Amino acid sequence: MNMGRGVSFAMVASLLLVGCASDAAPEGRSLDSFRGPSACYDRASEPYTPVVDTHLHYRPFDGRAIPFNEVNDYLSRTSVRFANVYGIGQMLPANSSCSNYLTCPGTPVSPTIRNDFVNAANMLEYKPDNLHLTLSMTFTDLSDPEPTVALMTLYEKEYPGMFHWMGEVNLVKQAQFNNRHAPATPKDITLWSGFMAELRSRNTPITIHSDIGNDQTSTLYLPLMEQALTLYPDNKIVWAHMGLSYEQKNLPASEHIAILSRLLDQHPNLIIDISWRVLEDHYFSKWGNRELYVDFLNQYADRILPGSDFVAFRGNNFSVYQQELEVTSRIFQHLDNNAFRRIALGENYFQLLNLDYQAPMVCQR
Repeated sequence: MNMGRGVSFAMVASLLLVGCASDAAPEGRSLDSFRGPSACYDRASEPYTPVVDTHLHYRPFDGRAIPFNEVNDYLSRTSVRFANVYGIGQMLPANSSCSNYLTCPGTPVSPTIRNDFVNAANMLEYKPDNLHLTLSMTFTDLSDPEPTVALMTLYEKEYPGMFHWMGEVNLVKQAQFNNRHAPATPKDITLWSGFMAELRSRNTPITIHSDIGNDQTSTLYLPLMEQALTLYPDNKIVWAHMGLSYEQKNLPASEHIAILSRLLDQHPNLIIDISWRVLEDHYFSKWGNRELYVDFLNQYADRILPGSDFVAFRGNNFSVYQQELEVTSRIFQHLDNNAFRRIALGENYFQLLNLDYQAPMVCQR
């Protein structure tokens, strides 16, 4: 080791004792550093942003995407080394000039396999060496589940062994009501049994977008998610965005946390995804809320996944991804060491997918 001038052996020993990792670049640690035991993670000097982004849309609603390699470069320039490669299963018509469904009421947003196949083709051609990417099937129409198993078989035929996640898929997404989306009905949910059995046989998680309610009726749609959890208790179900949305910005934190806590206690395979900046902007950052949510995340530390919810349409860029990652990670600064390791450092994700990686321990001070 060439320590150079002005660096004493005592200084080097001090660095080693606090566990500052030699394999940690300014942006974050290398992928290889998660393959086995590594230097402890120094929260005082290393990023509070996560090493895993479990909710990342590599494809947009209109198909005009940031190139696959460019998105991967965004991750490499941050702390992220593991990511779920979501498409967006509900796309605008191929011949539509609309790029944002919110500005095009009446234009249908319909389930399709297009984005997933583009992601798979890109993975084959451009698989990065410095990132671990998990392909997800996002095509499923939960209100018309009958074709799902056949399409899963097609995916396996065309891209064998490549897809290890399903979702984000919509049970109820109020933001798309003006684009001909309708919630799955209780009867529809009973018809999921075929593809949910297939997911169980593959040990594949499913991420479901299901709004709790809205600011007029706070738990209007909650029974739909409760039915899904009751009917499919052995499936690994990830509930996106803690069940929240822009249509519901005023649910009291205590009521929200009580709903999530009850369902987590009742359903051992339920996992909560805390992606999307709506959580920080309208819930976590509100006066008096931060401590409540930190206590909740610390209590259920082994049941939480992080994510940015970034959408890679061409109007976005690295600065947007960097900001979304930072905003959705601010609450991690306040977590205890166990929750930080399990959520931000990826231990929950590694265990959920049975990956041969491990999160570093957090340095004790």
